[in-house]
Amino acid sequence: MEFTLDPTGRDIHAEAALLRSRGRATRVRLPGGVTAWSVGGLADLKRLLGDPRLSKDPRRHWRAWRDGEVPDDWPLHLWVSVRNMFTAYGDEHRRLRALVSKAFTPRRVDDLRPWVRRITADLLDALAAGPDEVDLREAFAYPLPIEVVCRLFGVPDDLRPALRRAVDVIFDTTASPEDAVANQEQLYALLHGLVEAKRRDPGDDLADGLIAARDEDGSRLTEQELVDTLILVLAAGHETTVNLLDHAITALLTHPEQRRRVETGDVSWADVVEETLRWQAPVAHLPLRYAVEDVAVDGTVIARGDAVLAGYAAAGRDPEQHGPTAAEFDPGRADKTHLSFGFGAHYCLGAPLARLEAELALPALFARFPDLALAVPPADLAPLPSFISNGHATLPVRLRG
Repeated sequence: MEFTLDPTGRDIHAEAALLRSRGRATRVRLPGGVTAWSVGGLADLKRLLGDPRLSKDPRRHWRAWRDGEVPDDWPLHLWVSVRNMFTAYGDEHRRLRALVSKAFTPRRVDDLRPWVRRITADLLDALAAGPDEVDLREAFAYPLPIEVVCRLFGVPDDLRPALRRAVDVIFDTTASPEDAVANQEQLYALLHGLVEAKRRDPGDDLADGLIAARDEDGSRLTEQELVDTLILVLAAGHETTVNLLDHAITALLTHPEQRRRVETGDVSWADVVEETLRWQAPVAHLPLRYAVEDVAVDGTVIARGDAVLAGYAAAGRDPEQHGPTAAEFDPGRADKTHLSFGFGAHYCLGAPLARLEAELALPALFARFPDLALAVPPADLAPLPSFISNGHATLPVRLRG
């Protein structure tokens, strides 16, 4: 019998432990009655993510999708229906990934360092000039990565609020079918409008580069692939980093002994970032992969055409990898192995940029506000309404203690 995932994401880690108790691969029910196999063991998941027998292309390899069993108003439809490198397989994936990968080379990312520092400093100045109590997710964790990705891809200021609302609904797994369909239509209208505006008045940002690739040679990129690639980079390009910053700040504010270790240099900010990624994977579950042929996990067969849900949050706290302290936040631990950016062919291109942003923003924040403290009890921090996005709805803090 399938286990029904809680769409509200109210206790992702308790649910992950329950799934683990059901076996290394267990059937789960997603919104809309769609079923998949959940795999959350780190070793098992890493093996599957690197296995070419698992695809991300539903059109070729998901039996339920091909057979018309997934309705058009399925709330998670956009996670599957987009045509970009996220849902491509084999040569198609390599073609689409190549068009974006040049934006995230180590040199390109490192060149962004002064830019990220400047954005961070501006945000800290704005915080210092405002009230003492503030929602730090709204005022810091969110605007930093969205400003970076929107500048990279030339998204104008007036488009950003509507884009943010659309991305929030994509990750909201409590959204109704009607809201999901309406949001998808609005998102496509926004991005088709952006593409047309850039065609009329081209610039030199990364979106312009994708548009040029499409217009110069249609065999490199179709119009839908162009728009769907923008959906991917603009949504995934900031959501992971927002949650990373949110959870790293929360971890240090709720673990004073670990905060002291960072302040004394006993552990580094890079240690904090990696441990946060392990301890609170910014994406708890990632839809979906599909078995190209039968694949076994500890004797359980995932049949050809079945869907697989990757349990990144569960993998980060896998006791088989991290022992009895797996659920504890300890940036000094020797083994911080996680899969929060994926593994294999679909490893997140934006991982170096997310790490750069966090490793610059976090020390700047805590240096500017050394008395930073939560403004509510930790138990009052409500999670996002999602089993995909792992973050807090708000992060109320007092800047000056």
